[in-house]
Amino acid sequence: MASFKPEQARVPPAVQLSPSPITQFKIGLCQLLVTADKERNIAHAKKAIEEATGKGAKLVMLPEIWNSPYSNDSFPVYAEDIDAGGSASPSTAMLSEVARALDIVIVGGSIPERYGGKLYNTCCIFDIDGKLKAKHRKIHLFDIDIPGKITFQESKTLTAGETPTVVDTAVGRIGVGICYDIRFQELAMLYATRGAHLICYPGAFNMTTGPLHWELLQRARAADNQLYVATCSPARDGTAGYVAWGHSTLIGPFGEVLATTEHDEAIVIAEIDYTTIEFRRTNLPLGKQRRGDLYQLLSLISDVPFDGVWKASIPGNIDPRRVDGS
Repeated sequence: MASFKPEQARVPPAVQLSPSPITQFKIGLCQLLVTADKERNIAHAKKAIEEATGKGAKLVMLPEIWNSPYSNDSFPVYAEDIDAGGSASPSTAMLSEVARALDIVIVGGSIPERYGGKLYNTCCIFDIDGKLKAKHRKIHLFDIDIPGKITFQESKTLTAGETPTVVDTAVGRIGVGICYDIRFQELAMLYATRGAHLICYPGAFNMTTGPLHWELLQRARAADNQLYVATCSPARDGTAGYVAWGHSTLIGPFGEVLATTEHDEAIVIAEIDYTTIEFRRTNLPLGKQRRGDLYQLLSLISDVPFDGVWKASIPGNIDPRRVDGS
């Protein structure tokens, strides 16, 4: 087996699963109905977070684009200056306040972000002190054309993010992707090599790809990398221009569905136990069986630790002192 060189299958070498401040906790997935009323959306999300926390959740997750209708026409109108904060970003100001007040970690779904004259689809992660730990800008934009079914081009208004995001929080090390990012297994593999316990994908799959791929991709990412995968979708609104599939879900490290829901508004509460990760990796020791003599996952980015955050940066392009990679 040593001749197979499993340690060389990941470049740079994979790190060990990082110690977590806690190993068992509840996650809350808030599947919300999104309207054209931004103030209502913010208030509604706050109420859902409070309800999830009341049911014991220490980590609460929101859907992709929860403060705005999902459309290229809406993104510029609802976009916020997250770095400015306060009244320039009422959505993230609420998330920060609630995270601190309730002593929880929030993976804040995503909202349209305005930065440097560009628009991004951005997820903000807040720790229990209410501080912004990291921002993930959607790396893979949703540009598809399935004739007679669905056509959408995020690239008409949005700019793709340039950096993967792994962040240490009070509930462990979390990798973050947004919706279409889940289709790219390389990103999830990268997160696993950096010691993530959980990958969170706020996402809004549609009525064409949702029934076919939503659960399939979640289970594949979890089983391939032997970690937890959580997704959170908007609730389905059949009158909207873009109709979401729903079915927010938690997947375990064996690829098993631990909790899910249908398409209506719901708050999914489920247990996460990180000791299961090591148990499954002992059952199926994939890390020791990879053929580094035949293939490698080669990362073209450097590792930049900053205040508990692993933020991958492209050498020469991004100031490693900035958590948000901007």
